[in-house]
Amino acid sequence: MASPLEQLSAGALVWLGRNLEHFDPFSAGAGPSTRGRAKAALELALLCHCASRPDGVPEELHGATALVRKLWQHPDFPPLFDEDPAYASTYGLIFAALAPDGIDDALCRATLARLDPGFLSSPGRSPYRRIELRYYADKAGVRHTIEPYAELAPLSPLVALRAAGPGDTTGPDAAPLTTPEAYALTHTGFYLGDFGRTTPGLTGGERAHAEDLVDRMLRHCVTHDWWDLAAELVLTRFILGSDPLRTPSGAAAVECLLRAQRPDGALPGRSAALAGPPSAPPEEFFRAAYHTTLVTALMALAVASPRPS
Repeated sequence: MASPLEQLSAGALVWLGRNLEHFDPFSAGAGPSTRGRAKAALELALLCHCASRPDGVPEELHGATALVRKLWQHPDFPPLFDEDPAYASTYGLIFAALAPDGIDDALCRATLARLDPGFLSSPGRSPYRRIELRYYADKAGVRHTIEPYAELAPLSPLVALRAAGPGDTTGPDAAPLTTPEAYALTHTGFYLGDFGRTTPGLTGGERAHAEDLVDRMLRHCVTHDWWDLAAELVLTRFILGSDPLRTPSGAAAVECLLRAQRPDGALPGRSAALAGPPSAPPEEFFRAAYHTTLVTALMALAVASPRPS
């Protein structure tokens, strides 16, 4: 019988593979608007990048890998980043960082050349933002002036955040962290730990503090069927060095995700409150479901993989 992680990843990968046309902003299935569709393709590229092993990516991702290779050589793809001006430079950097091996990198080099010289520097940016930019800049092989991770990690959300205390909340169901704080916590772990392929470089006390934050938020996410953050937090717990399925909060989160997963493999939204209805048009349901389904696949693949030596 398949393990819970195998069930999650198998179903999610099948659904993603059957919905590749919605990741392609130039397909008929993409719908009339391109706003935000570049982001979906970038997330798909991240999944392919993180799932890559010496013998390639899982067979279920072959179609996704082919689509990413096509888009990364499509001259009309980078201009779509400008549809979201606040993130255009970040998307351009991620585009270059996730370029598949062996393609013509002319578009990537041209995209990097358009970045403002001050974009890859530290002044005025939070430690979390500096960690994010350094992660993708290093992968893109572009020069920057951001501090080393060893200097940034002690200042990061993994260490600096504090859970809300009894006097800080407005009710018994209030979350230990705000939503932006929770996502900053998980994403910091992703970048410092390269999505499970290295250790995040925290001291024992720093790691224990981060694990406590993750466990508190996981319990809250399970209680409130907050699926997207639950998947991210399980992956963060793995990155911090433990087997999340051997912790009560991690095991409960995986079971929560399994209950939410539809027979077709999709996780229907970021949470039960935001789930796409089964009757929604395909494009509308895709917008609601794709991110959580993709993150769940990424988490399940990473947690089931061997730890870095």
